[in-house]
Amino acid sequence: MRRTSYPTSGYSLGTRGRRRPSRRLRTPARRGYPIIRPIIVIVVLLLGSRAFSLLQNQHEIQPVAATAHTPRPHPAVATRPVTSPRARPSPSPTPIPSELPQVKVPVLSSSWLRAHPIAETPQIKGRAAIVVDLTAGQILYQQAATTRYPEASLTKLMTAMVAADLAPLDTVITVPEAATQVEPNHMGISAGEKLTLRELLDGLLLDSGNDAAEAIAMGIVDRTSFIRFMNVKGAALHLKASHFTNPSGLDEPDHYSTAYDLAVVSATLLADYPDLRAIVGSKQISIYATPLHKAFNPINIDRLLWTYPGAIGLKPGYTGAAGYCLAAAATRNGRTIVVVVLGSTQHFTDAATLLDFGFRHPAK
Repeated sequence: MRRTSYPTSGYSLGTRGRRRPSRRLRTPARRGYPIIRPIIVIVVLLLGSRAFSLLQNQHEIQPVAATAHTPRPHPAVATRPVTSPRARPSPSPTPIPSELPQVKVPVLSSSWLRAHPIAETPQIKGRAAIVVDLTAGQILYQQAATTRYPEASLTKLMTAMVAADLAPLDTVITVPEAATQVEPNHMGISAGEKLTLRELLDGLLLDSGNDAAEAIAMGIVDRTSFIRFMNVKGAALHLKASHFTNPSGLDEPDHYSTAYDLAVVSATLLADYPDLRAIVGSKQISIYATPLHKAFNPINIDRLLWTYPGAIGLKPGYTGAAGYCLAAAATRNGRTIVVVVLGSTQHFTDAATLLDFGFRHPAK
């Protein structure tokens, strides 16, 4: 029988005609098997390690996810009140004092005048006048001293004392629009400017600023309460014939005083209000500009500070109904004389005449 040859293909026919792998090719396959098995084991181990890592990560992520869905408020935010701008309470207004500080009432005696008849009365133009030796507490001369008259800007002496009673001099006051509308005398303040009470008092007492008077009356308490305090102060000083209806001294039917009462007011200011005494005795004060207000340069309109030896100031004034008025004081040789003249046409000349009279007549 002829043997048939087949191409080499790695297989051979068995005895029953089946093809089987050639022995020559099976040996290389068996040699590669030990190499493949470790690789498979390594791959399985790597996959198992990865699967275990994913399971562990999933276990760790779950609490974080729960926290994210149930946020806990931060303590700083939770305790902070949340209010809209409109719901914020406005600052409390400055409380209005129920009463003014107690005051020592100056004693002005007329005992010396009764014991010393005036041989030569001082010649003045004023319709009312008084001369007082403050050092001795004696009245040296008086003319219609208890008759009511309009007193013009001498009112501002009372305004200044009440302001100092109610608030510290470094209190900041915002100028209201209404204060800038008053006529005629002006410090020159503008609505919205912020000045200290001391600066407004400078303009009140040196420039005789009616705008400063209104700004003070409206800025410390309300205007009605301030005027009420002026009358309370007058009662505390035992002013028997004075009444105030405005802080500047403008003419009004129920606004008046007397030469005697104004001498008491002047004596009180000089004795008990050193800051105000320093202001009325100043010829000029410079108020420098700040981001809150422009510059001011009030000059004292009391001419006697320049012309009368020993003058320590106080206050001049004028209105149509009051005429020219002046409260003036001077010190010589340890004596302080205060004079008041109302309804004059030459108030500075009258005041100098009255001061001369006072210094010529020592109360002993």
